[in-house]
Amino acid sequence: MPELSTAEVVLRLVVAAVLGGAIGVERELREREAGLRTHLLVSVGAALFTLVSAYAFTDFRYGLESGITLDPTRIAAQIVTGIGFLGAGAIIRQGLSIRGLTTAAGVWAVAAIGMAAGAGYYVAAFVTTAVVLVGLGPLRPLERALIARVRREGGVLEIELRPGEPLTPVLRALEAERARVTRLELDDDEERRLLRFDLDVTDETLRRTVVERVAALEGVRRVSAE
Repeated sequence: MPELSTAEVVLRLVVAAVLGGAIGVERELREREAGLRTHLLVSVGAALFTLVSAYAFTDFRYGLESGITLDPTRIAAQIVTGIGFLGAGAIIRQGLSIRGLTTAAGVWAVAAIGMAAGAGYYVAAFVTTAVVLVGLGPLRPLERALIARVRREGGVLEIELRPGEPLTPVLRALEAERARVTRLELDDDEERRLLRFDLDVTDETLRRTVVERVAALEGVRRVSAE
């Protein structure tokens, strides 16, 4: 079994830290649940597990003569299972909406990047990091533009309510205008309640009527339509 020099071990761990940290910075800038430190630690941890699994048992004798075989992927394989529990911790349900799925997927991808760096597969690690960063950043506006063209809905209605304000009056107002809601997201915190509706309203006059009716409700701070 080949042995690694100290310099190579340090290099692999540093590459894992840099690549995981790069993704973590992007998540940190967007104020997500898992940020720089989480992604860096996951990447470095996955790289170290990979190194330990493949290179830390060279002092033992393996072979058909001794009847002992070595599987260098055994420890590393458990990273895939273990990282799933960590990623689940980043998923938060707030009211009717679920947040953190993208961050959890990012943590999972960072673990894979760390494993690739730990195995010395630098090309895969760098390329995957670039793809993840593009997916988290520049791909967002492209995704929205594409979905906006494909969907037949009339647009997105965003409503900001006072904290603790009931949703029933808003839903009744939309129902009264016969605006069909195709999707609803709710972000709820101590300072406000933010609602986002995807509406199937194709008539511009009717869309303005919906906005005016909702804006007139008590407890509504702001209404915007896209």
